[in-house]
Amino acid sequence: MKIIKVLPFLFLVTIACNPKEEVDLIVHNANIYTVDEGFSKASSLAIKDGKFIAVSEDGDLTGQFMAKSQIDAKGKTIVPGLIDAHCHFYGLGMNQRVVDLVGTQSYDEVITRVLDFHEKNPSNVVLGRGWDQNDWEIKDFPSKAQLDEHFPDIPVVLERVDGHAYQVNQKALDMAGITKETQIAGGEIVRAEDGNATGILVDAPMGLVDAVMPKPTKETQIIALQQADSICLDYGLTTVHDAGLHRNVIELIDSLQQVDALQIRMYTMVSNTPENLDYFLNKGIIKTNKLNVRSVKVYGDGALGSRGATLKEPYSDKEGHFGAMITPADEMEALAQRIVKTDYQMNTHAIGDSANIVVLRAYEKALEGQSDRRWRIEHAQIVSPIDFDYFEKGIIPSVQPTHATSDMYWAEDRIGEERMHGAYAFKTLLDKAGTVALGTDFPVERVSPFLTYYAAVARKDLDDYPEGGFQMKDALSREEALRGMTIWAAHSGFEENEKGSIEVGKVADFIILSDDIMTVAAEQIPNLEAEQVFLGGKQIK
Repeated sequence: MKIIKVLPFLFLVTIACNPKEEVDLIVHNANIYTVDEGFSKASSLAIKDGKFIAVSEDGDLTGQFMAKSQIDAKGKTIVPGLIDAHCHFYGLGMNQRVVDLVGTQSYDEVITRVLDFHEKNPSNVVLGRGWDQNDWEIKDFPSKAQLDEHFPDIPVVLERVDGHAYQVNQKALDMAGITKETQIAGGEIVRAEDGNATGILVDAPMGLVDAVMPKPTKETQIIALQQADSICLDYGLTTVHDAGLHRNVIELIDSLQQVDALQIRMYTMVSNTPENLDYFLNKGIIKTNKLNVRSVKVYGDGALGSRGATLKEPYSDKEGHFGAMITPADEMEALAQRIVKTDYQMNTHAIGDSANIVVLRAYEKALEGQSDRRWRIEHAQIVSPIDFDYFEKGIIPSVQPTHATSDMYWAEDRIGEERMHGAYAFKTLLDKAGTVALGTDFPVERVSPFLTYYAAVARKDLDDYPEGGFQMKDALSREEALRGMTIWAAHSGFEENEKGSIEVGKVADFIILSDDIMTVAAEQIPNLEAEQVFLGGKQIK
């Protein structure tokens, strides 16, 4: 009888000596897509020190842990923090300070917006971005005549929506030293019949203008970065891959992140310049809890919309024109041979079928069978059917689904029906590579990752066009699209062991959505919102 009396006392002592582990946050009563290997679901998660410490399929975890804070998700859907695998984060911020020309329906509207902006924001230079002549009734490139009339004494530089062409006025041409005699490889100075420049510069010649434009102050850069930070986090993006930055901007980003003046996590690609390569390739990988610098961004060719993409056969709508390589084949091969000797990844912009095969062959030769270097083709927009097999050799296609729904109105005019079979072929690329990283290319496209998801699975624009979807054989499933925006995007940046899924030990980046991304009606996907956003377990929205 004495033993029976003692046992309850010993049990109580044992419980007192083993209190529940304290965690920072428990979220329960949720519809969680973990995006783990089995795409399993859960209903509750616990976070401690910025990481997931437990994920439960059928319990609320309150019986296992003592939480400082709890959230009843009330059945809402939770997914990992979204990752944009190809964007221009710094460019997005800088764009907040220039004339917004996105959506202009005519060149006259461009001029009106420029004049209105300059009247409200007078300065010694006018910058703008976002025009697309493919959206206008007259689809030819415009001339600089109206800009010269309104702005004879200050430079005007208006960037095309894809970032691969400028329209400039005569003042900008004069400052850049561009005359009848100017020749530069890797692009085009569009000229009138008399040989004078029209003001349209495609790809490489744009650098001549960039070199003489006033440089932004550090204060301007900081404001731009913080504006981009706020915009991206509001959409539920917790990591972005910036496709091409110079050393000074990367170091500024690092300094801001270190003092929590910039919250988002960033995987940055180093712009391919001699100065950048000499510094970063010698320094090696730079990795903090928010910044990862381990790749080089290279431009193979230009963009399809400005006819700068390099094709194997001439453009269907411009006789004898093939586009132009920004980095010629021999330079591409030499660059690949240099980068392969380091720990850096090579991420190359390739849109035309000719550019894609040039890059793929350079990769194959440099890698010599190395299967996990994760070198990427950024865009992989038009690939010849005979070249898709190269992606089976460890090359990652990094694609932007909204390019398909933006370009579908005019792409066939550029390349013809036959080449369209290998265009915007996301499912084919996935089948070959086993993974695909999804991004937006913002500010070329809109920031919203939900538009990325919609374009990937529905292959339609916001007007529900075309009926049945665009080239649906290459649509992605909802699971594939979500993986492409989370775990596969993380994998493309060597970060799959720390983020991209809701699993124990990973950083607690996640979002609570307004609706179930896996079951909501397709036409409602663009209306999804990130109602709450968590970065490292801390709610930032």
